[in-house]
Amino acid sequence: MGTLLIRAAGKIEELRQRDALIDELELELDQKDELIQKLQNELDKYRSVIRPATQQAQQQSAGTLQGEQRTKRQAISAEPTAFDIQDLSHVTLPFYPKSPQSKELIKEAILDNDFMKNLELSQIQEIVDCMYPVEYGKDSCIIKEGDVGSLVYVMEDGKVEVTKEGVKLCTMGPGKVFGELAILYNCTRTATVKTLVNVKLWAIDRQCFQTIMMRTGLIKHTEYMEFLKSVPTFQSLPEEILSKLADVLEETHYESGEYIIRQGARGDTFFIISKGKVNVTREDSPSEDPVFLRTLGKGDWFGEKLIYNTWLHVFEYSI
Repeated sequence: MGTLLIRAAGKIEELRQRDALIDELELELDQKDELIQKLQNELDKYRSVIRPATQQAQQQSAGTLQGEQRTKRQAISAEPTAFDIQDLSHVTLPFYPKSPQSKELIKEAILDNDFMKNLELSQIQEIVDCMYPVEYGKDSCIIKEGDVGSLVYVMEDGKVEVTKEGVKLCTMGPGKVFGELAILYNCTRTATVKTLVNVKLWAIDRQCFQTIMMRTGLIKHTEYMEFLKSVPTFQSLPEEILSKLADVLEETHYESGEYIIRQGARGDTFFIISKGKVNVTREDSPSEDPVFLRTLGKGDWFGEKLIYNTWLHVFEYSI
């Protein structure tokens, strides 16, 4: 009987410890939820940057719609620019020759930057081509906190020190992007950057950067509109609805054999196939092979039911 009581008392203490641990974990979970929300807000800001032209172009054309107000996401950085796709398609961007090593360094630097890594490869390639060489000597001030910025840099050689309000934040070496916030958000410089040694940089100005973003944005929006109009189900939709769909479309690539949707998983994404095929299967029993239902191809869509509930289908991508 005594042993049983001791074990019971030990169990009660164990349960108390578990309750305390659960409370700690719940607090940590709440904190992580707040962090996720903050990151989501930053992501929303970034998405508004990489799709600037689409929304602004539509706002300009909205003047032809009598009395009709349309609310669109705004570009974070905006300056007077021609938004007509024909005008932008004829803009000649500067080109500066570079070695293969320099091209790769700039590309990798952009892909490593939190604010620019999700740009499309075509946009990155144009940025790489448009960047021009800049050199600074030791103890030079490249960026001064509070100044209006119009250039973004990629360092090829050397080392710089970053300070804010006189406090050292970090040092940076080759393969790093800096000055991007002034370009992306049309704000003043948030920190000071000084050279510690002689440095070699690549730079691009805001106007050139915006032209690339707007041109690729408009071209992509036009391509999405043409694609949506080619899908029989969407052909009867009004132009404005198709335009809104084109605004929110995001291109995603899957390798052959890769799962897009897993059976039983909760989903919130609607897919339209622009290229390739997918197999739809259903697993009736864990011990049995999945049952093949059908194959979907270009113009077909799936996942619309997943927005409202869990649809028990598995989609496996295949070429």
